[in-house]
Amino acid sequence: MSALSFRTATKDDLPVIVALLADDDIAENRELPAVSDEYVKAFAAMEGEHYNRMLLALDAGKIVGCLQLVFVPGLSRKGTKRAVIESVRVAAASRGKSVGTALMKEAIRLAREGGCGLVQLTSDNRRSRAHLFYRRLGFEQSHFGFKKEL
Repeated sequence: MSALSFRTATKDDLPVIVALLADDDIAENRELPAVSDEYVKAFAAMEGEHYNRMLLALDAGKIVGCLQLVFVPGLSRKGTKRAVIESVRVAAASRGKSVGTALMKEAIRLAREGGCGLVQLTSDNRRSRAHLFYRRLGFEQSHFGFKKEL
């Protein structure tokens, strides 16, 4: 593996991103096998929000990982802006090669640079290996997460 580079995704990256999202035994039934209008509309909405992006990790120009990074201005914690990380994925062939670590460190760097005072994420209860990964990066499991499907 060469040195990784990072960039914000464009609409042209959707096929690779959707494939990464679908290549997951927990999320496989939630994702479609190819780019559909739903993904195109969602990506356009993300592009329309200043603080919302898909961050890509590239190895020799090839996308090997992604995550969604959203900055959320807020009032709590004395007006602290938060960075929220979602949809962290690394290509199967690149797992175990520190791609996820580098991608997360880049997201944290961007959060600091963007004035965020806190980075938070949620992780499915079944992802015990991911939980260990996030703890190694200095995240604390401090809250219970809740969601409601609509």
